[in-house]
Amino acid sequence: MGKRIILASASPRRHELLKTICEEFECIVSECDESVFEGTTPTNAVMELSRRKAGAVAYKLDRNEESIVIGADTVVCLDGVILGKPANTETAMSMLRRLSGKSHMVYTGVAIYLVKDDKITLEDNFYVSTEVIFNEMSEEEIEDYVRTGEPMDKAGAYGIQGAAARFIKSINGDYYNVVGFPVSAVYGSLKKIL
Repeated sequence: MGKRIILASASPRRHELLKTICEEFECIVSECDESVFEGTTPTNAVMELSRRKAGAVAYKLDRNEESIVIGADTVVCLDGVILGKPANTETAMSMLRRLSGKSHMVYTGVAIYLVKDDKITLEDNFYVSTEVIFNEMSEEEIEDYVRTGEPMDKAGAYGIQGAAARFIKSINGDYYNVVGFPVSAVYGSLKKIL
């Protein structure tokens, strides 16, 4: 694609998905405040956090070298409440009990910055939403799943691409958005910029 491309994330899932559309890129972890204001909407939260992540990395770069920085953030939202990453196993189990047998939304915000000619410009900032419907889960299933450790670093305490797949009844929208990186939307945005 020509320009230096940087993914502002440590997520192995985002790394793997970006590889499907871009052979060469770097990962630089953004160190930014990931707290969101009370009462903010899930869509505003993911768009703001994606800007913070990409912006934190963009401002570290040499501005004479042309670069594209991609930041992304994903949240799970049930009945208007954002479910972040669980702090402990109890929180993870509580989240999964709440998701059991219900429909919820997953939102991923993406921000793409261009660093060029001593300037940093926000080229695109958008979100993608996907509805996920869970089957009913027994207490034993929830405990067994949490024991795997998989839920602990994931929004909403589950990974659709992992062992939680057995609990997913259906999805409406982009599967990769639920994994944390809406590949098609990112590709479409990058095509306009590159």
